[in-house]
This record gives sequence, structure tokens and C-alpha cells, in this order.
Amino acid sequence: MAIPSRHAGLSAIPPTLRAFFVTSSIAGKRNLLQSERSASLFIDVLYHYRSERKYFLHSFVVMPDHFHLLITVGHEITIERAAQFIKGGFAFRAGKQFGFRPPVWQRGFSEVRIYDPEHLGRVQEYIAQNPVKRRLVLSATEYAYSSACGRFELDEVPQGLKPSSFLLPVGTPEGVP
Repeated sequence: MAIPSRHAGLSAIPPTLRAFFVTSSIAGKRNLLQSERSASLFIDVLYHYRSERKYFLHSFVVMPDHFHLLITVGHEITIERAAQFIKGGFAFRAGKQFGFRPPVWQRGFSEVRIYDPEHLGRVQEYIAQNPVKRRLVLSATEYAYSSACGRFELDEVPQGLKPSSFLLPVGTPEGVP
């Protein structure tokens, strides 16, 4: 199985906050995240490292066989390290609690750097609509393992990615991409 493409080498990253769209799949595309207990454990791990300020969390969805995240990391941590915390933390805890055996995750992950508010909006919409596209729910707000359901606390996006009122058409509510 090929390792997903990556686009954020250290030489290309300025020492500021960097937002990324991150995706990773379960090894063999097995549906290990389809149960309530597995999906909830993944979300627990996600929020554990958020509470340790390893990254800022803006949007996420936990699908049966993969996840999508929109996170921001600071200069003190790489996107690789943040993904390692999340994937490794889940694999360790799922092994202990549920007897999952390695490999839990496909090798590597993919990430796309977010540079502007328009791209951020498209990524947030893609993440929210993923369960709808897979026909798991009719509306994004119905999917319990997604930030789109409205039950989860999220971090604000970095200042440079916030939609500006001058970018929005007249009559568009503030903050809607």
C-alpha cells in the first residue's frame, strides 16, 4: 500500500501557526471506527491532546474506516508529531481497552496546508458533509462523530484564516464561507 502524499516539509513551513487538513485511514480500510466505543475513544484521544495544547482543533469527522481533521499546530510541534500523537494514542488505548492488534493505521497520513479563508471554508464543508456523502446520515448535524453535530467544543481558527467581512458578498452573515 502506498504512503499518502505529504506537502509540508520543515523547510517550507514558516515558524508561525499553521493550519492543516489531515486524513488517515485504518489499515486495510477496515471499519474499526464504526462502533460507538471506538469512535468515542478516538474523539477522547483527539481531545486529550487538544487539552495538552499539542494543536488547536477546528473541525473533525470520524468515519468507520478513516478520519478527517482541521487542526492548527504552532512552531513548537510539527504536523507529523501531532498526527503521531493522535494515531499512536488511539492505537495504544484501543489495544489496551479493546484488544486491537497492530497495525491499526495505514502507514503515514495526508495533509494539506490551509492558506486562506476560502480554502478553510471548503475543507470545513467537506469534513461536515463526509458522512452525508457516504449515506450514513441525511444531514451533517445528525452524525454523532463529527464536529458538525454541534456537541463539541472547537478552537477558533488563526487570525489570518478568519473570513473578513470585506471578502463576503453583501447580505452574507459574518463567518459563513
